[in-house]
Amino acid sequence: MKVQEEILATIKAFDRIIIHRHQRPDPDALGSQVGLAEILRASFPKKEIYQVGGPVEGLDYLALMQTIPDDLYKGALVIVTDTANAPRVSDQRYDQGAKLIKIDHHPNDEPYGELVWVNTKASSCSEMIVSFWQMFQNELTMTQEAARLLYAGIVGDTGRFLYPATTATTLRLAAELLDYGFDAAKINRQLDQVSRSVARLSGYVYETIEIDEIGAGKVILSQELQQRFGVVDSETSAVVSLPGKIDEVLAWAIFVEQPEGYYRVRMRSKGPVINEIAKRHHGGGHPLASGANAKDLEEVAVIYQEIQAAIKEFQAE
Repeated sequence: MKVQEEILATIKAFDRIIIHRHQRPDPDALGSQVGLAEILRASFPKKEIYQVGGPVEGLDYLALMQTIPDDLYKGALVIVTDTANAPRVSDQRYDQGAKLIKIDHHPNDEPYGELVWVNTKASSCSEMIVSFWQMFQNELTMTQEAARLLYAGIVGDTGRFLYPATTATTLRLAAELLDYGFDAAKINRQLDQVSRSVARLSGYVYETIEIDEIGAGKVILSQELQQRFGVVDSETSAVVSLPGKIDEVLAWAIFVEQPEGYYRVRMRSKGPVINEIAKRHHGGGHPLASGANAKDLEEVAVIYQEIQAAIKEFQAE
């Protein structure tokens, strides 16, 4: 039996299903989580389906979370989408249910759950949910709202279909979603637009990015700088892709200082593999898009040196 068949059979076996995603959600986290929830609500109207996980960090135009009491987890099926490791699950009650399913497209370096479906070739977890629906169209119902959310998730994680993870399958599934008649232009606009403060920060990133002779880029956003521009950590995600627009940049990192003093590290690459670097610094992710943490500026410097080493290795191949 394929894992997707096991997942559907398990969904059918439970009357209550609670769906989680990762902390600090991005469009794919919300798209896969709530897109799946909407499909299941339409397909199994007698079941209780909940989406939980706290604040959606400026993405409330996509979806909102529900607040549920602890006792609802008793005897429930819990599904976690788009979350590589258990500590990143938003709402740590995820392990209080009767059974746990993990659906994800990140490398399965830290497995959790009794039933695991991981596809690292998928552009996004939202793409996986669409393929799940497609596989069982005679039993699962797609809705306009689910299609809107899943499309947003795919667009978000592919960088509007710019990133290498975009495949022919990605485009075909996105096209199927468009048939459901939601306002795709509006979603694209919402995903792309930024506040004036983030626009100003974008100018700072372009103006001050440090780029070495082999194409390693680095930007440090201190707490003082974030306060000066009037942005919070979640908003800085909007500037992560900007260095990639510079032709001479091959791999880069944005180091965002947190109130506690450590640095959240967002790394991207046009070729050199960077997720092994992330794993060495309390993080992980995809070969060309990863996240990590640095306890201080000394570790920031180490990570930048490792990015430089990855570029040199890539160029030597």
